[in-house]
Amino acid sequence: MSPSVSADQWLAAAKHRRTVYGLKGTSAVSDKRVEEIVSEVLSFSPSSYNTQPVRITLVTGEKHKQLWDIIIKTSEPILKGAGEAVWATLSGVFESHKASYGSVVFWESGDSIKAAGEKHQSAAHMFGQFAEHTTGMAQILVWTALELEGLGANLQHLQAIPPVEAEIKKFLQVPDDYSLKAHLNYGDEPGPHNTTVPEKLPLSETLKVVN
Repeated sequence: MSPSVSADQWLAAAKHRRTVYGLKGTSAVSDKRVEEIVSEVLSFSPSSYNTQPVRITLVTGEKHKQLWDIIIKTSEPILKGAGEAVWATLSGVFESHKASYGSVVFWESGDSIKAAGEKHQSAAHMFGQFAEHTTGMAQILVWTALELEGLGANLQHLQAIPPVEAEIKKFLQVPDDYSLKAHLNYGDEPGPHNTTVPEKLPLSETLKVVN
């Protein structure tokens, strides 16, 4: 059976994804449709040994604003400790993220990774790394799909500030074994979609063909 999507079409879709800042607090795509996209990704996204360690929390509208209020409040004393200039810069960035419409929060289930190691003991030392690969694939699939629907998005990593992760877990009421991996803000774009690809290293440095 021939696929309905060609390789060139798939690559064009992946290339369409860009990091978009200054997102609006609106979404032309319904919450239900976003949930459908996330659900579809979870239904087929690959994982080593089919262990499925990825967990996702979808946060929209006012709850997204409340989530960012918690992030800002928790991170302020820590970032001010790194210097007032640091906080002056990042507080504005965080307020911009708060102004977007929603969040797709990506987690890894520690219990899932532990169970996989117990079941496949010869590969137990690798399942943490396998889980990182798995969540990365889920992130890029959700991100790309949302932008193909006409939204903009940017990916953040709030676990860089450990107390913030704990407060996010508390607010979103997720199990203790979950660990935060990424936070995708999304919303309507502030302007035309930027299709410019950032400069990349030459293929002579990044690709080797052996034949």
